[in-house]
Amino acid sequence: MSRIAVLKGGRSLERHVSLRSGQRVEDALRRLGHEVTGIDVGPGLVGRLRELAPDLAFIALHGREGEDGTVQELLELLGVPYTGSGPSACGQCWDKVQAKHLMRDHGIPTPDFHAFSEAAFKDLGAADALPAIEERLEFPIVVKPARGGSSLGVKFASSAAQVPGALIAAFSYDRKVLLERHVAGHDLAVSIVDGEALPVVEAVPNDEAFYDFEARYEIGRTTFVCPARLSDEDTARAQALALEAWSLFGCRGFARVDLMRDAQTGELTVLEVNAVPGLTDTSLLPQAADEAGLGFDDLVARIVELALPGVSA
Repeated sequence: MSRIAVLKGGRSLERHVSLRSGQRVEDALRRLGHEVTGIDVGPGLVGRLRELAPDLAFIALHGREGEDGTVQELLELLGVPYTGSGPSACGQCWDKVQAKHLMRDHGIPTPDFHAFSEAAFKDLGAADALPAIEERLEFPIVVKPARGGSSLGVKFASSAAQVPGALIAAFSYDRKVLLERHVAGHDLAVSIVDGEALPVVEAVPNDEAFYDFEARYEIGRTTFVCPARLSDEDTARAQALALEAWSLFGCRGFARVDLMRDAQTGELTVLEVNAVPGLTDTSLLPQAADEAGLGFDDLVARIVELALPGVSA
């Protein structure tokens, strides 16, 4: 039995999702026989961790501070082992613009994109470059904050008239935005545990044209198909691409790679890598693990074992 602190909640816009992930993890850890303390992350985190002196911190934080490497850096400073990827991988995955540049530089296919900061838009005349960007990417365009998760602030622009509103929405979440070529087709996710790709999950929104925040987390808004409706060849390609991205970013423990398969061309592209994927009852990693024969408690036990080799319930 180990003393495990589950870090959850926090101050990000994804707080409520994190609380759901964290509670589910806490319940599983207790069933596994561990001594568990849930910590709603805030200003007193360092003092709480020093007082508790846990054997392990299970990171169930989503959004900034939990996914961007901040908490990981702090835990390393305190000498507390933790689940998942380190600060470098988290930081690179968190910034979608940096991540896409890195993937493109290393030959991993990702939808064409352009990005600029709020300062460039306001002070350097980037707004005047929008027609050129729109021409190169063609409509529809996906506009999203560079740093964030759960599809918060992501908008579709099907015409030039819709771009300003989409930019305003994205800038309300971050000071840097990404304009990305929209890929119409299959929305796929490949979860990875200890360098092994799990079955591919396909997310099919029931009413919405876009897999947005509500479609992700409200039961009944999305149909999840696992294994995804892909040929064996496409499944193998999606898993191989996901593993290539996992290795490129230096992920460890567990992660999720989101991809699109173009309905017309069949081309597979990587959208992003999630270094701290959700563990709620609608999250994709647990669904993929279950399809692979790894129930939720077993998945949590495996994540703990990867962070603390030799530990078992």
